[in-house]
Amino acid sequence: MKQLHTYLFFISILISGSFYAQEETKISAKDTLPPSEKYGFRAGVDLGRLIRTAADDKYSGFEIIGDYRFYKKFYIAAEIGNESLLRDEENINIKGSGNYIRAGIDYNVYDNWYGMQNSIYVGLRYGFSTFDQTLNDYSIFTGTNYFGANKITESIKESGLNASWIELVLGIKVELVKNLYLGANVSLRSLVSEKTSNRFDNLYIPGFGRTNDFSSIGVGYGYSISYLIPFFKKKK
Repeated sequence: MKQLHTYLFFISILISGSFYAQEETKISAKDTLPPSEKYGFRAGVDLGRLIRTAADDKYSGFEIIGDYRFYKKFYIAAEIGNESLLRDEENINIKGSGNYIRAGIDYNVYDNWYGMQNSIYVGLRYGFSTFDQTLNDYSIFTGTNYFGANKITESIKESGLNASWIELVLGIKVELVKNLYLGANVSLRSLVSEKTSNRFDNLYIPGFGRTNDFSSIGVGYGYSISYLIPFFKKKK
Protein backbone atom coordinates (compact mmCIF):
# COMPACT_ATOMS: atom_id res chain seq x y z
CA MET A 1 0.00 0.00 0.00
CA LYS A 2 2.84 2.32 0.85
CA GLN A 3 4.47 1.57 -2.50
CA LEU A 4 1.21 2.39 -4.30
CA HIS A 5 1.10 5.80 -2.63
CA THR A 6 4.72 6.35 -3.63
CA TYR A 7 3.97 5.48 -7.28
CA LEU A 8 0.92 7.79 -7.31
CA PHE A 9 3.02 10.59 -5.86
CA PHE A 10 5.66 10.28 -8.58
CA ILE A 11 3.00 10.01 -11.29
CA SER A 12 1.34 13.23 -10.04
CA ILE A 13 4.72 14.99 -10.16
CA LEU A 14 5.29 13.81 -13.74
CA ILE A 15 1.80 14.94 -14.80
CA SER A 16 2.28 18.35 -13.15
CA GLY A 17 5.65 18.70 -14.82
CA SER A 18 4.12 17.83 -18.15
CA PHE A 19 1.43 20.54 -17.81
CA TYR A 20 4.05 23.04 -16.68
CA ALA A 21 6.21 22.24 -19.71
CA GLN A 22 3.22 22.66 -22.00
CA GLU A 23 2.41 26.04 -20.47
CA GLU A 24 6.03 27.10 -20.84
CA THR A 25 5.97 25.99 -24.46
CA LYS A 26 2.82 28.01 -25.12
CA ILE A 27 4.23 31.13 -23.53
CA SER A 28 7.54 30.77 -25.33
CA ALA A 29 5.82 30.22 -28.65
CA LYS A 30 3.64 33.27 -28.08
CA ASP A 31 6.57 35.42 -27.11
CA THR A 32 8.46 34.52 -30.26
CA LEU A 33 5.63 35.57 -32.60
CA PRO A 34 6.12 38.85 -34.49
CA PRO A 35 4.45 41.69 -32.54
CA SER A 36 1.20 43.14 -33.87
CA GLU A 37 0.48 46.87 -34.01
CA LYS A 38 -2.88 48.62 -33.99
CA TYR A 39 -4.14 50.61 -36.97
CA GLY A 40 -7.06 52.96 -36.54
CA PHE A 41 -8.39 56.47 -36.12
CA ARG A 42 -7.17 58.64 -33.25
CA ALA A 43 -9.24 61.70 -32.28
CA GLY A 44 -8.99 64.28 -29.52
CA VAL A 45 -8.81 67.95 -28.55
CA ASP A 46 -6.09 70.56 -28.07
CA LEU A 47 -5.72 71.14 -24.33
CA GLY A 48 -3.54 74.22 -24.81
CA ARG A 49 -6.36 76.20 -26.42
CA LEU A 50 -8.82 75.18 -23.73
CA ILE A 51 -6.42 76.25 -20.98
CA ARG A 52 -5.65 79.56 -22.70
CA THR A 53 -9.38 80.23 -23.20
CA ALA A 54 -9.93 79.80 -19.47
CA ALA A 55 -6.91 81.91 -18.47
CA ASP A 56 -6.93 84.74 -21.06
CA ASP A 57 -10.07 86.86 -21.43
CA LYS A 58 -8.78 88.27 -24.75
CA TYR A 59 -8.60 84.83 -26.38
CA SER A 60 -10.99 81.99 -27.14
CA GLY A 61 -10.32 78.86 -29.15
CA PHE A 62 -11.20 75.21 -29.65
CA GLU A 63 -9.47 72.61 -31.82
CA ILE A 64 -10.28 69.01 -32.76
CA ILE A 65 -7.34 66.84 -33.80
CA GLY A 66 -7.24 63.52 -35.62
CA ASP A 67 -4.91 61.12 -37.38
CA TYR A 68 -5.16 57.79 -39.19
CA ARG A 69 -2.30 55.35 -39.55
CA PHE A 70 -2.35 54.12 -43.14
CA TYR A 71 1.11 52.57 -43.57
CA LYS A 72 3.65 51.48 -40.94
CA LYS A 73 5.12 54.80 -39.74
CA PHE A 74 2.92 57.13 -41.82
CA TYR A 75 -0.22 58.92 -40.62
CA ILE A 76 -2.75 61.18 -42.31
CA ALA A 77 -3.32 64.03 -39.85
CA ALA A 78 -5.62 67.04 -39.58
CA GLU A 79 -6.71 69.76 -37.15
CA ILE A 80 -9.96 71.74 -37.36
CA GLY A 81 -10.79 74.64 -35.09
CA ASN A 82 -11.85 78.20 -34.45
CA GLU A 83 -10.08 81.07 -32.68
CA SER A 84 -10.50 84.70 -31.79
CA LEU A 85 -7.97 87.11 -30.32
CA LEU A 86 -8.25 90.74 -29.25
CA ARG A 87 -4.99 92.62 -29.83
CA ASP A 88 -5.17 95.63 -27.54
CA GLU A 89 -1.91 97.49 -28.11
CA GLU A 90 -0.67 101.06 -27.68
CA ASN A 91 -1.80 102.34 -31.07
CA ILE A 92 -4.49 99.88 -32.09
CA ASN A 93 -7.31 97.69 -30.78
CA ILE A 94 -8.36 94.99 -33.23
CA LYS A 95 -10.04 91.58 -33.02
CA GLY A 96 -9.61 88.69 -35.44
CA SER A 97 -11.86 85.62 -35.37
CA GLY A 98 -12.63 82.73 -37.68
CA ASN A 99 -12.23 79.07 -38.58
CA TYR A 100 -9.33 77.05 -39.94
CA ILE A 101 -8.19 73.62 -41.05
CA ARG A 102 -4.72 72.09 -41.29
CA ALA A 103 -4.12 68.79 -43.08
CA GLY A 104 -1.06 66.76 -44.00
CA ILE A 105 1.11 63.75 -43.15
CA ASP A 106 3.09 62.70 -40.05
CA TYR A 107 6.04 60.31 -39.99
CA ASN A 108 6.97 58.47 -36.79
CA VAL A 109 10.74 58.39 -36.34
CA TYR A 110 10.59 56.39 -33.08
CA ASP A 111 11.12 52.62 -32.95
CA ASN A 112 8.83 51.27 -30.25
CA TRP A 113 9.60 48.38 -27.92
CA TYR A 114 7.41 45.30 -28.01
CA GLY A 115 3.77 46.20 -27.28
CA MET A 116 4.34 49.98 -27.26
CA GLN A 117 2.81 52.46 -29.71
CA ASN A 118 4.29 55.81 -28.77
CA SER A 119 5.54 58.24 -31.39
CA ILE A 120 8.03 61.00 -31.98
CA TYR A 121 7.03 62.46 -35.30
CA VAL A 122 7.75 65.07 -37.92
CA GLY A 123 4.92 66.34 -40.06
CA LEU A 124 4.01 68.63 -42.90
CA ARG A 125 0.73 70.59 -43.04
CA TYR A 126 -1.14 72.86 -45.40
CA GLY A 127 -3.36 75.32 -43.54
CA PHE A 128 -6.29 77.43 -44.65
CA SER A 129 -8.29 79.96 -42.65
CA THR A 130 -11.37 82.13 -43.25
CA PHE A 131 -11.90 84.96 -40.79
CA ASP A 132 -13.14 88.47 -39.97
CA GLN A 133 -11.32 91.41 -38.42
CA THR A 134 -12.88 94.23 -36.45
CA LEU A 135 -10.96 97.45 -35.86
CA ASN A 136 -12.27 99.02 -32.64
CA ASP A 137 -9.97 102.04 -32.29
CA TYR A 138 -6.57 103.29 -33.41
CA SER A 139 -4.21 106.20 -32.93
CA ILE A 140 -2.69 108.34 -35.68
CA PHE A 141 -0.04 111.04 -35.60
CA THR A 142 -0.97 114.36 -37.21
CA GLY A 143 1.06 117.39 -38.18
CA THR A 144 -0.41 119.42 -35.32
CA ASN A 145 0.30 116.83 -32.66
CA TYR A 146 4.04 116.40 -32.33
CA PHE A 147 4.13 114.87 -28.86
CA GLY A 148 1.27 112.39 -29.07
CA ALA A 149 -1.38 110.79 -31.20
CA ASN A 150 -5.02 111.41 -31.91
CA LYS A 151 -7.10 108.41 -30.89
CA ILE A 152 -9.94 107.57 -33.26
CA THR A 153 -12.69 105.29 -31.98
CA GLU A 154 -14.79 103.64 -34.65
CA SER A 155 -15.85 100.09 -35.42
CA ILE A 156 -14.71 98.86 -38.84
CA LYS A 157 -15.43 95.21 -39.64
CA GLU A 158 -13.89 93.40 -42.59
CA SER A 159 -15.40 90.02 -43.50
CA GLY A 160 -14.51 87.33 -46.02
CA LEU A 161 -10.76 87.42 -45.39
CA ASN A 162 -8.63 84.31 -45.86
CA ALA A 163 -5.06 83.05 -45.69
CA SER A 164 -3.11 79.88 -46.41
CA TRP A 165 0.24 78.61 -45.18
CA ILE A 166 2.51 75.59 -44.90
CA GLU A 167 4.02 74.38 -41.66
CA LEU A 168 6.60 71.95 -40.35
CA VAL A 169 5.57 70.10 -37.18
CA LEU A 170 7.63 68.28 -34.54
CA GLY A 171 5.72 66.40 -31.87
CA ILE A 172 5.39 63.49 -29.47
CA LYS A 173 2.48 61.25 -28.45
CA VAL A 174 2.66 58.92 -25.44
CA GLU A 175 0.14 56.23 -24.52
CA LEU A 176 -0.85 56.86 -20.89
CA VAL A 177 -3.30 53.96 -20.56
CA LYS A 178 -4.76 51.63 -23.17
CA ASN A 179 -5.57 53.66 -26.33
CA LEU A 180 -5.41 57.04 -24.50
CA TYR A 181 -2.63 59.39 -25.63
CA LEU A 182 -1.13 62.63 -24.36
CA GLY A 183 0.71 64.76 -26.92
CA ALA A 184 2.71 67.94 -27.42
CA ASN A 185 3.99 69.66 -30.55
CA VAL A 186 5.68 72.78 -31.92
CA SER A 187 5.42 74.10 -35.47
CA LEU A 188 7.12 76.56 -37.81
CA ARG A 189 4.74 78.26 -40.26
CA SER A 190 5.16 80.29 -43.44
CA LEU A 191 2.37 82.23 -45.18
CA VAL A 192 1.63 81.27 -48.78
CA SER A 193 -1.27 83.60 -49.59
CA GLU A 194 -3.29 86.23 -47.77
CA LYS A 195 -6.38 88.31 -48.54
CA THR A 196 -6.34 91.58 -46.61
CA SER A 197 -8.57 94.57 -46.13
CA ASN A 198 -7.96 97.72 -48.17
CA ARG A 199 -7.86 99.74 -44.95
CA PHE A 200 -5.68 97.68 -42.57
CA ASP A 201 -3.52 94.56 -42.46
CA ASN A 202 -4.36 91.22 -40.92
CA LEU A 203 -2.88 91.31 -37.44
CA TYR A 204 -4.17 87.90 -36.37
CA ILE A 205 -5.00 84.86 -38.52
CA PRO A 206 -6.88 82.01 -36.77
CA GLY A 207 -4.89 78.79 -36.99
CA PHE A 208 -1.74 80.65 -37.98
CA GLY A 209 -1.33 83.19 -35.19
CA ARG A 210 -0.06 86.75 -34.92
CA THR A 211 1.41 88.46 -37.96
CA ASN A 212 3.83 91.36 -38.39
CA ASP A 213 5.32 93.57 -41.08
CA PHE A 214 8.81 92.10 -40.82
CA SER A 215 8.30 88.44 -41.72
CA SER A 216 5.79 85.91 -43.04
CA ILE A 217 7.08 83.29 -40.58
CA GLY A 218 5.09 82.26 -37.52
CA VAL A 219 5.36 79.67 -34.76
CA GLY A 220 2.80 77.61 -32.88
CA TYR A 221 2.49 74.96 -30.20
CA GLY A 222 -0.12 72.60 -28.80
CA TYR A 223 -0.90 70.06 -26.07
CA SER A 224 -3.41 67.34 -26.86
CA ILE A 225 -5.29 64.39 -25.44
CA SER A 226 -6.65 61.79 -27.84
CA TYR A 227 -8.17 58.32 -27.98
CA LEU A 228 -7.36 55.59 -30.50
CA ILE A 229 -10.20 53.60 -32.05
CA PRO A 230 -8.45 50.46 -33.40
CA PHE A 231 -9.79 49.03 -36.67
CA PHE A 232 -7.38 46.13 -37.15
CA LYS A 233 -3.88 44.87 -36.33
CA LYS A 234 -0.87 44.18 -38.51
CA LYS A 235 2.41 42.43 -37.82
CA LYS A 236 5.24 44.86 -37.23
